[in-house]
Amino acid sequence: MQQQILSTVAIAATLVITGCASQQPAPAQVDPVTFVNQFESTFGKFDGYRRSGAKGICATGEFVGTADARNLSTASAFSGKPVPVVARFSVGGANPKVADNGKTQRNMALQFNLPNNEQWLMGNINAPVFGAATPEQFLGRLVSLQPDPATKAADPAKVKAFADANPEVLLQGKYFASQPVPASFGAQNYWGVHAYAFVNAKGDKQFGKWIFEPVGGVQGLTDDEAKAKGPAFLFDDLRQRVKDGKVAFNFNLELAEPGDKLDSATTPLPAGRKKVNLGTLKITSVSEDAGGACLTVNYNPMVMPKGVEPSADPMLAARAAPYAVSQGRRLSEGAKQQ
Repeated sequence: MQQQILSTVAIAATLVITGCASQQPAPAQVDPVTFVNQFESTFGKFDGYRRSGAKGICATGEFVGTADARNLSTASAFSGKPVPVVARFSVGGANPKVADNGKTQRNMALQFNLPNNEQWLMGNINAPVFGAATPEQFLGRLVSLQPDPATKAADPAKVKAFADANPEVLLQGKYFASQPVPASFGAQNYWGVHAYAFVNAKGDKQFGKWIFEPVGGVQGLTDDEAKAKGPAFLFDDLRQRVKDGKVAFNFNLELAEPGDKLDSATTPLPAGRKKVNLGTLKITSVSEDAGGACLTVNYNPMVMPKGVEPSADPMLAARAAPYAVSQGRRLSEGAKQQ
């Protein structure tokens, strides 16, 4: 049974990577098994849990696209009719017991279930930049952070040496340090960080980077408020806000202009770029336990509908295969969360 699961996942990964070869950048050169192994060596291995964003919860909702979105793309997500969405909110990191009240990453992963068996999967984070510009750089960062067996901590000299040579890997951490602790999953901006092309009926392409912005505004906590909340408040907070009908996001696209850098997840578009509202995402229910529709979903951002195409960002292409390897391990161990 385990071998069947792993084989199915491997086949799916191959289809994702090669199914639209004429549109997608070439697969990354970092071996996905090596990458996942290093991730486990650096951050620990927790059987059954996602290797990143281990502490999470399932939710469902619906998305309704706008006329402006339909002018940009033929994607069926923008029909104007409600589209069912399977969401997952999580705290960054591999530890399922990580505290909620730290200045760390929050994730909002989405699966749009579209007509004709199309899907749109995405992983969005509450920072405008990713943690590395290339898969090779990301792997190097993981190696530099691997704890020494004797001290159980990373070697500060190795960490500093790699960061000095690769300053991009510090950008995300600096951003989180500059922000307050998030008050809620439902009151944070979530960026896609990668550029995508939106293709209309004429074949015109408009590149951009998207951001989900909470309709009710961003909310943060002071250090004292975060301490008082304790290490486990986000799930109950999300359930209550959804029950009150207060969790909705504007799906906005920042439009790229000629000369903008589109192949780097560590380089946001310049401030002031025109923003187009693609529609509204409303979260309508949250799982009452550790199960739910998202439990086994692999939120691979290389799965997208016709009318949306990936940029040449190497980190975008690099995510497909490690996601599949990680999912295969997780399913064979027995998928868990929370």
